[in-house]
Amino acid sequence: MFDEILGLPAHPLIIHFAVVLTPLLVGVAVVYALLPRWRANTAWALVLLSLAAPVAVFAARQSGESLKEARFGSAEGELATRISAHESFATPLLLSVLGLTVAALLLVYATSPARASVGRDRFGRPVTLVLTALTVVLAVVAGYFVFQAGDSGARAVWGM
Repeated sequence: MFDEILGLPAHPLIIHFAVVLTPLLVGVAVVYALLPRWRANTAWALVLLSLAAPVAVFAARQSGESLKEARFGSAEGELATRISAHESFATPLLLSVLGLTVAALLLVYATSPARASVGRDRFGRPVTLVLTALTVVLAVVAGYFVFQAGDSGARAVWGM
């Protein structure tokens, strides 16, 4: 399923979704968490990105495994080292994006515009503050791992 798209290796095509959607999720999540006045305008984007980014990262991870098996299973030396370094960021990236998704969706639910109009958070202020902090921390972690995965992938391909 994750091997080829129209005869081309799927991984180089699929990763573009992950490297665009994940930073967008990170940015929108931070804006939503830290700028309450923008919540009504960004909630829909945060929900959509929270659903799309993990799917893109999962597809990138799976297509990368397929590409490695199909074309680089016997790689040795420097290339094998670079591929291994790149591959090592796949699971942490997926887990951090999944964590950010859960935290962001809970934050949206806790601060939904209907509740905000009456001046209360659904779970109370302390829980909302914890969700806000968790969302920001997980956004930073996901941002770090998407950068590391992209950088190590470029280095693996281009030998930088």
